[in-house]
Order: sequence, then structure tokens, then C-alpha cells
Amino acid sequence: MLSLRKSHWTAFLVALLYSSSLGEATQPVLKLSAPLASWDRGIPMGNGLCGGLLWGGGATVNLSLDRGDLWDVRVPEAFEQRDWNYDTMKRLVEAGNAARIHALFDKPYDSIPYPTKLPAGRLVLTFPADDRVTEFTLDTERAEAHAALSQGALHTFFSAEGRVAMLRIKGPAPDLTLNSPSGVGKLGYPQALHGDRRAHGAHSIWMLQAAAQGLKYAVVVSQKTEAQESTLAVAIVSNRDGNDPVSLGLALTRQALSDGYDSLLVRHLEWWKSFWATSHVEVPDAAVGRQYILDKYFYGSASRPGAPPMPLQGVWTADEGGLPPWKGDYHNDLNTQMTYLAAPQAGLFSAERSFLNFNWNLLPRYEKFAREFYNVPGAIVPGVEAIDGSPLGGWAQYSLSPTMSAWVAQSFYLQWRYTMDPVFLRTRAYPFTERIGVALRALLRPGPGGKLRLPLSSSPEIYDNTLKAWLPPNSNFDLALLRWLYGSLAEMARALNDPPAARQWEKTLARLDDFDLANGALTVARGIPLPDSHRHLSNLMAIHPLGLLSIEGSPAERSVVNASIDDFIAKGPSAWMGYTYSWLSCVLARAGRGDEALRYLQGFLRGFIFPNGFHVNGDQSGTGLSDAHYHPFTLEGNFLAMQAVQEMLLQSWGNTVRIFPSAPSQWSDISFERLRAEGGYIVSAERRAGRTTSVKIRAAVEGELRLKNPFPAPAHARWNRLVKGGDILRISLKAGETLEGAREDVR
Repeated sequence: MLSLRKSHWTAFLVALLYSSSLGEATQPVLKLSAPLASWDRGIPMGNGLCGGLLWGGGATVNLSLDRGDLWDVRVPEAFEQRDWNYDTMKRLVEAGNAARIHALFDKPYDSIPYPTKLPAGRLVLTFPADDRVTEFTLDTERAEAHAALSQGALHTFFSAEGRVAMLRIKGPAPDLTLNSPSGVGKLGYPQALHGDRRAHGAHSIWMLQAAAQGLKYAVVVSQKTEAQESTLAVAIVSNRDGNDPVSLGLALTRQALSDGYDSLLVRHLEWWKSFWATSHVEVPDAAVGRQYILDKYFYGSASRPGAPPMPLQGVWTADEGGLPPWKGDYHNDLNTQMTYLAAPQAGLFSAERSFLNFNWNLLPRYEKFAREFYNVPGAIVPGVEAIDGSPLGGWAQYSLSPTMSAWVAQSFYLQWRYTMDPVFLRTRAYPFTERIGVALRALLRPGPGGKLRLPLSSSPEIYDNTLKAWLPPNSNFDLALLRWLYGSLAEMARALNDPPAARQWEKTLARLDDFDLANGALTVARGIPLPDSHRHLSNLMAIHPLGLLSIEGSPAERSVVNASIDDFIAKGPSAWMGYTYSWLSCVLARAGRGDEALRYLQGFLRGFIFPNGFHVNGDQSGTGLSDAHYHPFTLEGNFLAMQAVQEMLLQSWGNTVRIFPSAPSQWSDISFERLRAEGGYIVSAERRAGRTTSVKIRAAVEGELRLKNPFPAPAHARWNRLVKGGDILRISLKAGETLEGAREDVR
């Protein structure tokens, strides 16, 4: 009988999982030479709730630490004044009182440091002076990072199913130091308390930080060293987990040391194997393929049900001696929505549930905000918010724009459209979106010809924070969101067999203006063409992501789509940010302009990506991609890049599935497996020598599949079931049934 010790059996399981997850062991996606001189260039890891960045040089390795629910949510006094409301804002805009608008709605964001996301601290490992770190790598398949040392190696991961980070060091043991969270002194906090203890064969150190409103949080590190190998366990614990964060952290880390690095790694690898199995994409451009993998990895690392959704920097809050840029908050005028845009098509519904659960749980808070600030029923989501749903203020045109709520609601709608889950529609998607619809309908007022218009309108972030930024209602940005909202509510109501509700939503839709045009292109607002280069594609919302205008509409509509895109590009890239490039790539792919979509995506990768994969706002290439060269990193640009790839490979808006609708001419050989399409379809396809060779579509629910023919004449296809139609094929599928097709000339 074969007998294995527990340690040998664990090592065997680790090796088996590693070798079977995607076939043979893969090369690391990230391989960066030391030194990595700052936190934002470090190797990113995380488990949804907690995250870390591995970086350093010389004899020092740093692990910058973060936890998603560490927040100071104190309310600035200005927000509690009686005149802090929408009526005041309308009155001040009408009077042209920019100074008072700034004092009430904008200054608190700039001058008061809270509410804000809080950093957790930093673990510093100092090795003997003659032991030098030479290289950092990340194996995304295993979600495990490595640091090569001249006398050994460090391996680390953030346990996918545990509450700890694990480190294993082969070679000389380092000295350990815990640095207090940077910048929290600006919030009036006392200095962190530090301690250490030796017990049960382990040496533990900890840091305990007292924060506002009774919050306390601790970082605890426990270490065991045997011969030339050290194992460390790290826990980030707050008094939301238990009354004594230090004691709880000690218990967690000591249990982790008892379980061992390899034992926790087995469960960790199982989780990541399942994650990577959701879908797969193969493209011939190595840089694009590498970035797609990293962006998907960021979803797995930074977004899980039961944890807060990703704010601007996910679980990698700035560790540079201050508080995070833009307070590390939730910006709903682009960032949150675009951060989660790529998830459903990749099949990462679990990752997106973090964002959906967050907003659903805050619905009572949004209803309170609608009543107290806007004086309307229903619910309104702050354009910029803290983790508890409270508004942070900022540029009032955008931070308090009510239509941002409709953009948040789109994530609920898309989750339903990609899954066609009737329970989610009935209990989450429609109720949330309905509350937004009620609130915005109450704000609308009849204008000329009886058309409904908002009292105030804007378009992110046209004219920045000036009086000129208050645009003639309705801007095309606001109008696109309103038209999308009431059309989608009518669609959902009919799916719920509620025709009277659908008719009411349609009546509101019918009373909205048509989009404003100048020279055949979408303007910013009535009589205001896009004035200059602009970072936000706000006037193109109707094209993407809302899909209200498309190249498959009338010839006039197709002309508007292309003229609007051309107008945006013609204004030049001087004011563009990194996310502008990846969003424009999505827009171009939606318009069937695949070669241009790839060109702007490649520009994004060339100028706006740090070597560790993070999107930075300014141009780092110095090649004229933008006049901005600063480098705070935010994540929405990453996920727009991921979505751009998916838009090139598969589109499904308007109840029709399109295979390789915008495949660039350079991509003659491409494939994808198990991407999702609206209507509840799971799609795989392959393209060789510039021609689609095979298609496989499985239905998650019963219905009629509308498929744009992937094998156009003169090609003929073999199908596994009867198909009807010419350019658009119609196939009835029951849940679990699969349609398969292949070119006749491919054997």
C-alpha cells in the first residue's frame, strides 16, 4: 500500500493542481527586474477583501498592504447645512454664483480629508546586506508572486479562501518591520501602537491603528524559521471582525502557520483554477494578450462577493506617505461602471456581484439621499460616494449629477441580459432600476413642445468646474442615460409580464428629445459641438456603452455613429487620459472599425500602462499621446482595455449575437472559449487565416437565438441542427442545448 506523509501529500496536490490547471506550467506573465522603486510598480496580489503590492530593491523587500473596507466615513459639516440640497444648487446656478457653489459642494472635497479610503500599512523585510533582490515575478495562473534573491527566494500569495497572506523565504531570514499607515495623521489619528510576542514557536509582531468613529484595525505578522526556511503569515483585521483585532490576528496567523504554506496553497490553487476556467481568449498580439490576462487577474484579485467592490485603486491603496488620490473613492461618473463593464461578457458574474450587492444593500441610503437632497421619491446614487453610500461632493456638475444613477443601474440590467436569470430580474435588476426611474422622472420638467428636461444638465467633464459646465438641458450625456433608462425599464417590465408598467415607462421615453447633432455628429448639448480635445467620451454614450445608436440602424444612424467618432478623434489627443484610449477602442469596435480599435488599444498599452499592468492616467511614453504625464493609477482603463478585446471578438447588443464583428485584419488567427452573450448564451469560436472556421453556442435558457451568420457566402457551413435565415440566423434552443457549426471547407 502506498503511504505518503501529510507534507508529501500536500506537495503532491500542489504539483498536480499546478500542472493540470491549464496544461503545462506557464511562464510568469510579469517578470520585472529589481529594483521596483515604488509601491505602484509592485507586483499586485489580492483576495477580494485584502491586497498587497510586492516591491523593493537592494536588501529590502516591501509588501504594501490594503483592506477594502477600511474607511473614514465622517461627514463634513457643510453637508449637514440646511441649504446643502439640489434646490440651492439650481438657485446658485441660475444666479451664476460660482463662489457659493464651490464653497458648498466642492470645497469640502478639497479641504477636508474625509471621507476617505484608508491604507493598512507596510511590511518591510530587510535581508542581510549581502543578500540582494534581483527580480520580481507574478504567476497569474497560480496568483503567486516571487522575489529572487542572491542568496535565496521569496514566494507569496494572498489566500483565495483564507483570511491571510502567506510568505515563504528560502535562504537567510529577514528582519521584519511594520510601518504604520501613511498619511493618517492628516485625519487626526493617534500614532499606531506596535507590539511583538514569542509563543508557540512563532515570533509575532503587530501594529494597531485607532481611526475615527471607533474603528480600530491591526496588521499582524507571525513568523516561523527552521534551518534555512522561514514561513510568514499576515492578517489585516479590524474590530468589525472581533472586539480585539490583535488577538484575532494572532489566532489567524498562528493557525495559518500550523496549516502550512503548501496546505493553504492547495485550496488557493483550486479557487484560481475555477476562476481561469470561466473563459479564455487567444489573440496573436502578445502585448494585448498579456494585458487581457492581467486585467482578468485583477478581477480575481480585487473583487469577490462579500467584499466591497473596487474603488479607484481596488485593493491597492496608495502607499506613498499620504492619503490616496481622489480619496480612493467610488466615482460613478465613469470609474465604477467601466471597472465592471468587462465582467459579464467574460463570465465573471461572481466578481460583478460585489458591485451589485454593494449598490443593492445601499438602496435605502440612496432613497434617503433622493428625499433629502433632491426632494423626490425613488433613489439617486451620488456621483461620488464613500463606502457607506454617503456623498463626498466634488465638482458639483458631476459628483451630484442624478443621471449617474442610471449608469449604475446599467450594471444590474447587463447582469440580467447576460444570464437571463428571471429571479435576479424580479428581485434585483428591475426593483433597483425602477427606483432610479421614479426619482429621475420626478426631476424632469416639461420644456418646449412638452419635452421632458432636467433642471440642470452637464456632461463629464466638459468645461471642468466652471459655470460654463452647466449645459442647456438635456446634454446628450444626460439624454442618452435617460433614454436608455426608460427603454430598459419598459423591456424589463414586459419580461416580468407587466404591460401597464411598460407602457408608463414608454410614455416617459416618448417625451424625451432626440439627440442633438451638428454637422451630422453628436454634440455635447443643444447648440454646443464638442469644443476641443476631451478625456471623457461623454457625448458618445449613446454609441457605447448604452448601444442606443449603431451601425446596424438606418443609413442616417450609421452616418451619425461614424461622424461622431470621427469628430471626437479629429479634436486630437492632447487632453486624453489612458482610459480615453481604451474606451475609444471599445467605441470603434462597436462601430465595426476593428483596425482602428486595435491601433488605439495599442496606444493605450504603449503609453498608459506601468510594467506591472496598472493603468496610469497620463502618457508615460513621451510620444505625444497626451499632454498629461502624471501617473496616479486607476483601474477603469484596465477593464475598458479588456472589454475592447471582447468587443472585437463578440458582440450581442440588440438581441443579435455577432461573432468576430470587429476582428482586426492583423488578427488572422484568433479564438475564444466560453465568452458570454446577451440572451444567456455561452459562445466559443475560432478564426483561421482571416475566416471563421467553427462556432459553438450553448443556451443557458430557452429561447430563440438570433445569430449574424458567421459563415457568409460563398462559404457553406455544417450545422448540428436546423438553422433558418440568411444574414441573421434564427435557431430555437432549449436550456442546455448547443448549436455547433463549421465551415464546409475545413476538415
